[in-house]
Amino acid sequence: MPHKILIVEDDKFVRELISHKLTEEKFEVSSVKDGEEGVAKVESEKPDLVLLDLILPGIDGFEVISRIRKNPDIESIPIVILSNLGEKNDVDRGIKLGANDYMIKAHFTPKEIVEKVRSILK
Repeated sequence: MPHKILIVEDDKFVRELISHKLTEEKFEVSSVKDGEEGVAKVESEKPDLVLLDLILPGIDGFEVISRIRKNPDIESIPIVILSNLGEKNDVDRGIKLGANDYMIKAHFTPKEIVEKVRSILK
């Protein structure tokens, strides 16, 4: 049974690139382009892991993490922030809110993102 990954990312190119790579690696992937949709999709699909951008239309990634962590049905789903916000206070805030890890988009290849997903799902 393949692991289900939800990508919450407003950049179509990044979303498709990561989605393609994860699908190639036999993950089941769905994606949305804003925070509200992201929370709704996590509630309805209960993915095994969420890859989350922070800068999103509507509610931002920080608010998405807060809402997921406050919902007992989905609070334990791992969240990996995938953002270009690399300031220490952004990283700290994301982790403090309950993200499992933080990756700065510009520093990681799709292959490295897949490896991170695998290591968290083990």
